[in-house]
Amino acid sequence: MNQIKFEPQLTPKEMLKLGVFGGYYFEGEHSEFPKDWFKDAKLSNSGYDVNLNCFKINSGLSRSEWQKSGWITKEDPLGWFQWYCRYTLGRKIPDVDNFQISRWAAFGPRHIGGIKANCEPGNLDCRPRQRQALLHWAYDPFI
Repeated sequence: MNQIKFEPQLTPKEMLKLGVFGGYYFEGEHSEFPKDWFKDAKLSNSGYDVNLNCFKINSGLSRSEWQKSGWITKEDPLGWFQWYCRYTLGRKIPDVDNFQISRWAAFGPRHIGGIKANCEPGNLDCRPRQRQALLHWAYDPFI
């Protein structure tokens, strides 16, 4: 059992509304998720669009890099956000959940620390790539 406290700061709906993954994370196919999540979402039907990201910047690695790094599971072939959406809706797979929660917990503090150490409070122009990355992991990027 995972001992890490999993307390994301944003819901999938909030993330989609703010603008994540160039609006194309689910590659246009999101029928398994509540329609309400996508009502105000920034979405693309034709591929990744950096202008749909909250900070208008490309942040993160490609899915092929995720696969090479071993971050893709057979249960969630689209990666962490797909897992998070399904987890939020109640799906639980202990081994997969522990793996993804551990990844989430390792990501946030490192990037939050980088922003706090190098940016004046409230300066959202400082480290936009890290802020977009935090948003991709359900952390509040407006620190």
